[in-house]
Amino acid sequence: MKIAVVGIGVAGAYLMNRLSEARDIQITGFERMPEKDHDAVCAWATSKNEMSRLVKKCGLTFEDYILHNGKHMIVDSGSGTNKRIDIKLKGMVNYDKIKLIRDMTSGTKIEFGRAPRKENLESDFDLIIDSTGFHRNYLPRLKNETWIPCVQYKVRYKTGLEPYDDYYLKAFPSMTGYFWYFPLGNGYAHIGAGDFERKNNNKFVEQFLKKYECEVIRKVGRPVRISPPLFCEPFTDGRKSVGVGESIGTVYSLLGEGIIPASWCAELFIEHYFDLKAYREAVLKKFQIYVLVYRFIQLKISGKFSIIRQWRDLLNIYRHMKSEESRYGMAIKIADMIRVSKI
Repeated sequence: MKIAVVGIGVAGAYLMNRLSEARDIQITGFERMPEKDHDAVCAWATSKNEMSRLVKKCGLTFEDYILHNGKHMIVDSGSGTNKRIDIKLKGMVNYDKIKLIRDMTSGTKIEFGRAPRKENLESDFDLIIDSTGFHRNYLPRLKNETWIPCVQYKVRYKTGLEPYDDYYLKAFPSMTGYFWYFPLGNGYAHIGAGDFERKNNNKFVEQFLKKYECEVIRKVGRPVRISPPLFCEPFTDGRKSVGVGESIGTVYSLLGEGIIPASWCAELFIEHYFDLKAYREAVLKKFQIYVLVYRFIQLKISGKFSIIRQWRDLLNIYRHMKSEESRYGMAIKIADMIRVSKI
């Protein structure tokens, strides 16, 4: 079987590594960015607990890529110390995402600087994996989806002038989005913001850059899909293309985190690539809690959330995250969940 993987991000790299081991598969990757420019300016934050398991399957050691081990995350919901939530971290790290992608794909065939036309791929391959993220270039367009515009920077501060030594989030009103500061070590950091209402993201980041002088290494503007897989169907085009990762909504909308979900989705594809109906069912089952979380976010954004009416949903989200603290890399407390819901 000849398989094309288009988009060499988290999901694409994981697939290139794992599928290249199969004797009956001939796999080729395509990445629209030139190899020298291949980069990803995003938070790069994840849980080392789960990533260690995933990366080990690729014959690598995740600890080799860690740039920062988090101890605390400050969630700032307003002025004054009483508006700050101090979340104890239990394995959340920032890691060198691009180096890991390169090592995962080492020895595989990837054509950089190319985004082939769909009809050309269909004539050359038996299956096309769309791991192009938000754009889902090889799948049908979605009609009613939710996404958040984001602006993201990689920056460098002079030694001793870093504004924070650990994770910092600034929540925007009604949880329409947030600003983030994630340290990368040696004065480097990723900062950025996303805001559904497009009111705060650029403005807040620009103010932050003026307040804390730094060198801007790279800037990227990109949207992040937060619609869960249930609302990102179809997963295929009915012919040869099938989506994996963010292209079919595997982003945990409460945190805007897609590294682990994209890798999980890639795992499900590896298990079911010969049966796309079974793949669809496995994805919907794996990410069913994302529907509840998404509806919670929708209610907050629309101003219709009531802790009295939605207390059961909030409790179910808490129970889910509490049971998977290791996966999220943070201590989950019901008091913090309630405070977040009041933002």
